[in-house]
Amino acid sequence: MTDKKQPYGTVLIKADTILKFLSTTDKSQTLQQIAKETELTSSTALKILDTLQLIGYVQKDEETKKFRLGKSIIKYANKALNQTDIKDIAKPYLEKLRKQTTETVHLGILDQASIVYITKLESFNPISLYSRVGKAIPLYCSAMGKAILADQNDQQIESYLNSITLEKKTENTLTTKEDFMIEINNIRERGYSFDNEEHEADIFCVGASITVDGKNHGAFSVSVPKYRITEDFIKQIIENVLTCKKEIESELI
Repeated sequence: MTDKKQPYGTVLIKADTILKFLSTTDKSQTLQQIAKETELTSSTALKILDTLQLIGYVQKDEETKKFRLGKSIIKYANKALNQTDIKDIAKPYLEKLRKQTTETVHLGILDQASIVYITKLESFNPISLYSRVGKAIPLYCSAMGKAILADQNDQQIESYLNSITLEKKTENTLTTKEDFMIEINNIRERGYSFDNEEHEADIFCVGASITVDGKNHGAFSVSVPKYRITEDFIKQIIENVLTCKKEIESELI
């Protein structure tokens, strides 16, 4: 029996684990919390963090001794996002969608177990949303993430669910596999998804995937404060979202 070949540069994989964790939170994190969440020893995590700090991928607050993402990695991330073709293809249709709904419109792409915002068109109405370009959020509690997952087969979704913890973000977050699969099947039947205050309290989203010939190009959503939601308004947003989905996908055929 031959030993399983280890990838060259395993320290980079550990560094990537740290960066992924820091990207999931807006708060600076202690060394102990980073080590715990990444399953690294404190000494190993500190050595990697010191190197990441040296090259600007991580910043350290010298007073609190807490770490957060640095400006260098954000610069590279934004450069990569700017090179994503789907942004240019979808832009006129997303702007039309925002004009129709007057609400915030997001475009995101799949990044392993997360959806990453690559475009945010601000609402014409007063609102302050948690989202920002470059931010990654879990697939299971976002309208865009669930829409992308619904395009996958059951085996792929089962593999995804086995690789994560369905963490309760709000009172409405789905935290059992059974409930989640019911939701996925509903999305498949409807052709669009909801985020009913599942990731952020008081925010309702309607989303749809952008998938052509089995290849996913991302997803988009309309986000609305819950107090502005009415039955007629939801129907209007759904109609606008489905039209937008059809228009973007037609560009990719």
